[in-house]
Amino acid sequence: MSILTSLTRAWLTRSPRPFVFTGEYDQALPFSGCQNLGLYVHIPFCKSICGFCPYCKTLYSPTGCNAYIDALLQEIELVGGQAEGQKEVTSLYFGGGSPALAAGRLGEVIAALRRHFTITGGVGVELHPREVTPPVLRTLRQAGVTRISIGVQSFLPKYQALLGRPAVDAAALAEALRAEPFETVSMDLIFALPGQTFEDLKADVDAAFAGGANHIAIYPFINFTFTEAKVPPMPSRQKRRLLDAITDYCLGRGCKRTSIWTFSSAPKAEYSSMTRENFLGFGCSATTLLERQFKINTFSVEEYCRRVGRGQLPTSLTLRFTLRQRMVYYLFWAAYSTRVSAAEFERFFGRPLRQTYGAELWLARILGFVQERGGVYQMTLKGAFYYHYYENFYTLAYIDQMWGRLRKEAFPRQLRL
Repeated sequence: MSILTSLTRAWLTRSPRPFVFTGEYDQALPFSGCQNLGLYVHIPFCKSICGFCPYCKTLYSPTGCNAYIDALLQEIELVGGQAEGQKEVTSLYFGGGSPALAAGRLGEVIAALRRHFTITGGVGVELHPREVTPPVLRTLRQAGVTRISIGVQSFLPKYQALLGRPAVDAAALAEALRAEPFETVSMDLIFALPGQTFEDLKADVDAAFAGGANHIAIYPFINFTFTEAKVPPMPSRQKRRLLDAITDYCLGRGCKRTSIWTFSSAPKAEYSSMTRENFLGFGCSATTLLERQFKINTFSVEEYCRRVGRGQLPTSLTLRFTLRQRMVYYLFWAAYSTRVSAAEFERFFGRPLRQTYGAELWLARILGFVQERGGVYQMTLKGAFYYHYYENFYTLAYIDQMWGRLRKEAFPRQLRL
């Protein structure tokens, strides 16, 4: 594990205690009192497996997908039935995999969730570019989907070849999206690829907006230890220059920065499944974050279906937070949105942010990472880069180890991070 992340965790939690995930099992999820609750559903099926992708996925077959959706509907009933009446939630997102491979049944899943939850915000679905066709988009709209995210990664042939992705026709995307419009059309792009220049990334950004996007996500490439694709990392200074340049470019063309690596060209265009105070996750590998605990479902599609079929939740690992651990988790994902509100922190924890982390906030201001206005700490360009930098360590120290283990064991006994 990275020394940097270990020291940071110990300092911010005021304890040398690691995050201890255990295989303990309980059937109850205490979400009824949670505020700002979101929903996430994982659909793990893909037509082909990309070597760089770290997410839980498996090859698509109609039979396997239908069996999985049947189990998913059972899990929704197991969880949703634990609260009386309908619980209000902020949003619903489908990730994968390629959720649109199950487009014909997503309406059933959304209807099952609406029996237990009142969704006040949008419904988002991730799409592979080849699924952006009028018939698929029409099916999604009829099911109640209002936001889509298209995993383009790059429009440039040299990077499509590097990543093993198909060619993408921006004009064809635009035509399909004009026929079936959505509130938010987001497109994912990857930066920090070998030899990538500002002109390369600018070309991708321009192609995304020309192709119908009103929101883009520019993710840094990360080499996970368990993925097949091994791409040489971009040097830190070059990476910072590229990130700062493309940020300035997006802001210069009138976009609003909505998170560390997302930009919106329309006032209400947004797409993020992670920046929630609390959320419930359904499906294999989905995570659940509540006020004092974090849970992750098994990565095994077979074991997921088997356990849910027995009327049990498919939880693989559970972390019981200490108060400081929960604060660190909260702040990490609040910072992802580029802003941390002292009032929102105090509402959630019942403690003033400055009293709890005053020294750290002072240091962040002195180093030029944040600016404070009216109790809101807004990240600077410099702060955004170092968040990128630290997030890479966090990913390799925590997510890489956890996902790598869960890909091999459906239900580990314990994991210490």
